[in-house]
Amino acid sequence: MRGDLTNPVPEVNEHSEEEVLLNQWAEQDYAFGFVSDIEQDIVPKGLNEEVIRWISARKEEPSWLLDWRLKAYRHWLSMPTPEWAHLEIPAIDFQDISYYAAPKAAAKLNSLDELDPEIKSTYDKLGIPLEEQLILAGVAVDAVLDSVSVVTTYKEKLAEKGIIFC
Repeated sequence: MRGDLTNPVPEVNEHSEEEVLLNQWAEQDYAFGFVSDIEQDIVPKGLNEEVIRWISARKEEPSWLLDWRLKAYRHWLSMPTPEWAHLEIPAIDFQDISYYAAPKAAAKLNSLDELDPEIKSTYDKLGIPLEEQLILAGVAVDAVLDSVSVVTTYKEKLAEKGIIFC
């Protein structure tokens, strides 16, 4: 008999020690980094054709690229989830992910002087002082934050050579 009212079976903790440690680690503040307080445009969580169209429009992409992205998305939808050898990986909830974030900016920037001071500070914290490029003659810098180019130096000289940053 597994138990009765006078001698109940004790509850078993269903969480392994590994799960407990992982949860403790995940709930900690990140001790080795920093947070930059930069206002952002963030697409709501989820992935569908509407989100892909919104991102493409936001990035001002040509129609051929949007068509390519939609074709790839439709193909991805038809693909089975991989079966990993000897691993138990929980299913990824692709609808619980935001697929686009970018610093809010009023317009395209032409020089480092126009860049948000908080973004400059972020690069300094990462050990990439953007002002340093002014000292390095002839070196172009394309500053990227959240996968979005926020400023490119020597843009006109590069364009003359056929190099264009999108």
